[in-house]
Amino acid sequence: MDYPKVLGLEKGAKVSFELKNDEIVVKKLPTALDWANLISELPEEKVEIDKNVNYDPKESPNFHDWIVNG
Repeated sequence: MDYPKVLGLEKGAKVSFELKNDEIVVKKLPTALDWANLISELPEEKVEIDKNVNYDPKESPNFHDWIVNG
């Protein structure tokens, strides 16, 4: 088995090693590009907050859903 391919490793990739239940677990550490790709998929919404720290849920439905449902 080609472990670097299975883990998606390329030259210069960083990994972590962890001992769990007498087994060594190898994980690829995320790169800046991995994080950028993840963040690019997040929805974006401008939320106007007034001086009393209130917002209009109709103007910011995604934010409101996140606040209410987590």
